[in-house]
Amino acid sequence: MTEGAGIRAGDLPDDLTAAEAGMWQAFRNGSTYDLSSGDAAVDDPHGEHRWGPERTVRARIVAWLLLDGPPALAGRVSALKLRGVQVSGTLELSGGIVVPYVEMRGCRFERELLLPEARFTTVRLVDCSVPRLEAARVHTEGDLHLPRCRFPGGVRLTDAHIGTDLMLNQAIVHPDRAGRSIAADGMTVGQDLQAELLESEGELSLRSAKVGVSLSLRGARLSSPYTRHALNAPQLTVGRTLYLTPAGVGASTPSGATPARGTRIQRFECRGGVRLDDGRFGDAVDLERARFVFTDDQELSLRRVQTPELRFLGERPQRGKVALSGARVVNLVDRASAWPGPGNLHMGGFQYENLVPLGPFPLTERLDWVAAATAEYNPEPYERLASVLRAGGEDEDAREVLLAKQRRRRESLPLAAKLWGYAQDWTVAYGYRPGRAAVWMAVLWAAGSLAFAHASHPPLQPGAHPPWNPALFALDLLLPVIDLGQVGVWQLSGGWQWLAAVMVLLGWVLATTVAAGATRMLRRN
Repeated sequence: MTEGAGIRAGDLPDDLTAAEAGMWQAFRNGSTYDLSSGDAAVDDPHGEHRWGPERTVRARIVAWLLLDGPPALAGRVSALKLRGVQVSGTLELSGGIVVPYVEMRGCRFERELLLPEARFTTVRLVDCSVPRLEAARVHTEGDLHLPRCRFPGGVRLTDAHIGTDLMLNQAIVHPDRAGRSIAADGMTVGQDLQAELLESEGELSLRSAKVGVSLSLRGARLSSPYTRHALNAPQLTVGRTLYLTPAGVGASTPSGATPARGTRIQRFECRGGVRLDDGRFGDAVDLERARFVFTDDQELSLRRVQTPELRFLGERPQRGKVALSGARVVNLVDRASAWPGPGNLHMGGFQYENLVPLGPFPLTERLDWVAAATAEYNPEPYERLASVLRAGGEDEDAREVLLAKQRRRRESLPLAAKLWGYAQDWTVAYGYRPGRAAVWMAVLWAAGSLAFAHASHPPLQPGAHPPWNPALFALDLLLPVIDLGQVGVWQLSGGWQWLAAVMVLLGWVLATTVAAGATRMLRRN
């Protein structure tokens, strides 16, 4: 019997072991080939127990079945479904076209799995031990499922195309030689990318990746002691939401649903920098209860991100920075306790249209939030906050923000301008509290009227003067552009002359600050 003729007829090749012969028959039948012993400790593919030849098949035979296997039995669909099987050697399917459905559960691979540029319908590896998955430019029409698998040498999915879902839930991935755990730059996922409760040691790289629906890293733990970033995903595009949120441990809750009461919660935790620059997210970026542990030179970078909603509700990073420069969001949902302190927040050019604080976030703390983002004076964050408050009908708070902006600006001015700023602040609060002008005017007028009622005031020209009126005289001094017919008629001497000069000077200062404030308000309106 020739080898080709035997395959076409469905006959068993002569050199198969007993385990391989059973796999061959199960493939033609489309049934699951189960070599597990029933002992959970022995069957653990990640455990220490050795699996003998009775549970071992050669990688070459597996590739033979997938690439050029025998026909299915009548009324059956051929498929490779293995459980508790050990694959010896390197499974090499590079560039191949695999038509049968592939599902392996609780299996061991002795060496790396090579799938570059291969094409599949659906591949499911569940709870398998794989030294390394090399699958650059792999193409699947359906799902690629890798839940609970362990990859000591990392995973490469660069430029891969996954037709529907990519699942990495509860997978454990260690770094490759370059320090990357999962290299998936340029990858395209048609629907969801689920990596809930993922444990990644090394850089998770998703540069320029595209996810059609949602990307879920709920409960994931990312760390990267070898590279600067634990999550490196600039120019990431997600059709709906990026979830960096908690997940229920051991719960059967569907992905995205709220865990049942009493379920143990594991929050998203990242030990290393996060880079999401230039990302596009169709619905939201959700950081509910996320924990970031940075060194001083690491950061959560959301520069130029665009999303309808940013839910900044994580735990305040103790070190490192948060960068939102150039980001554009519609709704900023946040907590006062989530933002880092002064010098660790950068918001230059950050645009948001609505503020939705969860919990107390008084204006004083909101002003501290803006101040924390501007180590040097920058008017833009203050003006953005004032604009959002005014659009929400909070005009008084908006004026307080703009007043805080002027006070912050004053700190950067030279001494003379700083003194003039203090004068504007004390008198009319830079024009944002115009009622102060009337109060100062009334106080000075009353004080002047009382003082000049006791002043000696001989006329300059006897017989040609109006009656003496200390109230009108004081008011004439305070109003620099209005002549009430009192100043220039009476002659003062000594201290009264100095008092009149002070009244004139105060009148000019008050009038100038009122004019400056009015000009500023008109310009703003």
